[in-house]
Amino acid sequence: MEATSVRPGYELWRPNREKSETKTTRFIVSFVLLVSAGLLVIITLGGWTRLEGASVGIATLIWAGLYVLFAVLVTRWNRGVLPVASALAIILAIFATVAAPAWFARSKEGLSPPALPDDLLGLLTILVIPVQLLLITVAMVGFNQEWHVEEERPVGGVPLPGEDTDEAEPEDQQRYADEEEPR
Repeated sequence: MEATSVRPGYELWRPNREKSETKTTRFIVSFVLLVSAGLLVIITLGGWTRLEGASVGIATLIWAGLYVLFAVLVTRWNRGVLPVASALAIILAIFATVAAPAWFARSKEGLSPPALPDDLLGLLTILVIPVQLLLITVAMVGFNQEWHVEEERPVGGVPLPGEDTDEAEPEDQQRYADEEEPR
């Protein structure tokens, strides 16, 4: 039997997706991913002339694009991207920790400034660090909420005639009891 096939008169139900804390987590993860992407774009475009090369800027913009894609996937209940987003957030937090002091070091007389002030770029780079730590935390909370669990239930939530679980046949009860005994 296929994993997605359902008996006639039944529907797939994902009980964990109906909980308010799950919906809140999904919203927070998507929001933090979009904030992260926005910060990356602002820092990259604001400091484009001072980046080590165009390849660094392009890679950062691709990273921001991945975060936007992940935000869209999370809003569609795809929990598979959550560990990937956490891993990327760890790497980005490390990069931001290394890069932030360099923006402040550039804030001197005689150096040509980028499009945004060096101090602002340094502050935004420092802001990336707690945002990534928040992303790691909420993504792992979301991953542990088991959004993928599916149950089969009768359409309308009412058991079909003859399938009331409280009125199981005595021989069925004995069979279930035999299956539950440890061997």
